[in-house]
Amino acid sequence: MNKIVAALLILFSIRGYSQDTVSWYDPITVTDKIFGNLHPRVALDGAGHPIVLWGDRNGNAFIAKWAGKVFSEPIKINTPGKYVFTESWAGPDMISAGDTIYVAYEELPEENGHIFLKHSYDGGKSFSIPTQVDDSDSHISRFPTIAIDPYGNPVVAYMRLDMGFTNPRYVVARSQDLGETFARGTEVPDYSGGHVSDCCPATVVESGDANVIIYRDNLNGTRNVWAGVSSTSAIAFKRGIQLDKTNWTTKDCYPNAPDGIIVSDTLYSVYRSGPGDSSMVYLSKAPVTGVSATAAPITGKLTGLISQNFPRIANAGDAVALAWEQSIGDNTQVCLFFTNEIANGLPVTYDTIASGSFSNIDVALGKGHIYVVYQDDSSGNLMCRIGRYNETLVNKMLAQSTMVGLHPSPTGKYFTVSIPNISACMMADLDGKEYEMDLQCKKNFCRVNTEDLDPGLYIVRIYCTDDKVYTYKYQVKELRERERKEKD
Repeated sequence: MNKIVAALLILFSIRGYSQDTVSWYDPITVTDKIFGNLHPRVALDGAGHPIVLWGDRNGNAFIAKWAGKVFSEPIKINTPGKYVFTESWAGPDMISAGDTIYVAYEELPEENGHIFLKHSYDGGKSFSIPTQVDDSDSHISRFPTIAIDPYGNPVVAYMRLDMGFTNPRYVVARSQDLGETFARGTEVPDYSGGHVSDCCPATVVESGDANVIIYRDNLNGTRNVWAGVSSTSAIAFKRGIQLDKTNWTTKDCYPNAPDGIIVSDTLYSVYRSGPGDSSMVYLSKAPVTGVSATAAPITGKLTGLISQNFPRIANAGDAVALAWEQSIGDNTQVCLFFTNEIANGLPVTYDTIASGSFSNIDVALGKGHIYVVYQDDSSGNLMCRIGRYNETLVNKMLAQSTMVGLHPSPTGKYFTVSIPNISACMMADLDGKEYEMDLQCKKNFCRVNTEDLDPGLYIVRIYCTDDKVYTYKYQVKELRERERKEKD
């Protein structure tokens, strides 16, 4: 194992103090009411600039890109003569990795429309012809949600129902050719013994080989939020985690979608629970490899609080932004928590981004900026608020490339990683020193020995022959702890 002295930037910055303060710019209009403002979604292109997706009430979906000081003229992305399902509470979904952008949507009419995907490889300047995702004409498909695997391929989850809108369940479909085709979808079991809530969209997230779908359940009217977990790249979902234990019970189906992210093998999810006049947003935390979760309201009961709704969460490395809408008295607010280190929990105070009359929202962050988009019901416009924060070097390193899951050994003496064409592995400690690691590889599977490293937190970088770089955080444990586990 060779020790290499890292750059002075790492030496002096990696332990630097980070503040969770955000400086906000004035609100910007993404588009006026002529183009609608329903169900906004925001992602970042390869330069870290925002791209916004939304729909109108005529079945059209639009994209607008950041153009320096304003957003570009909206571009319609649905195929001419075809229309998409979009409401304020559900609609097309979007995700990006660099300048690769995927958009998934449900084509109308709902009774026999399919789920389609379009991709862009130029940061949203142009989009492909649509690719059908679902695989059956004998079912109803709705509510697509999308993630990206470590190789840049789209993973699309959607609700499948029998004809007549009965027997709802979620299906996860993968592509292995960057969205040109999709394999037959895998049905996700319902772990409570009930069904998924048939009016409630879900969220799918991915990290390494882990696929997680977060959905609202319906067990005889009890509407808890669950996660279905696959450790086999969505080949099978064999484990469920109950994220929500509020046991909110109602005969009505409220279309409140949960959201989530995976940071360092921990699933963080946000969801609304409770009836209208006492609903609150909760944040749950669960190990991706575990079977249980902890959860708590993000604010607790505030003075004058009537309800909270539409929570969204995003991350860039360990930095996390959590946005939601809340009503206090006659005033509706768009609010946001920000932290540079989610492992430390949420800060004590939150920022109020906007006040007025609002519906659905979304959030993205990266390169030291936060982007919040929201549906302004009073004007009919789609709005954006941009904030600036101090990005830590650790988060810059983690956000520079695709994240990939590492799998520690039971003894803690090594970890394994499954990626094609690995050429090298470097690990950097918090003193700024880099280590070139010894690799033991067979085909697409590599073992990295860590027993000669001092215990502590490291940034791992996996280099591949195709110039891709995968980044992760890894904790090397105390030798005595590892030896004790080995004896056991």
